[in-house]
Amino acid sequence: MSVDRDTVLRVARLARIAVGNDEAEALTGDLNAILGFVEQLNEVDVSGAEPMTSVVAMDMKKRADTVTAGDEADRVLANAPAREETFFIVPKVVE
Repeated sequence: MSVDRDTVLRVARLARIAVGNDEAEALTGDLNAILGFVEQLNEVDVSGAEPMTSVVAMDMKKRADTVTAGDEADRVLANAPAREETFFIVPKVVE
């Protein structure tokens, strides 16, 4: 894929970035180099590689899933400006 000056100016306008004609020429070369590198990455065979979130194998920190302070609706709603049964009443924000 190749990017021309008009495409650079269009993307800059969509991104609301002020780019002059002289800067567009330089950015054209930079973007073409970046896209060339991405095309090289697409050629790499990753069929046997497992997806990962980090380059270092690690287990996620997990906490125990225990209920600690449930069924306290009256205490939670004690300072609510407006309530109905066990629910907060809030003003309508979407018309």
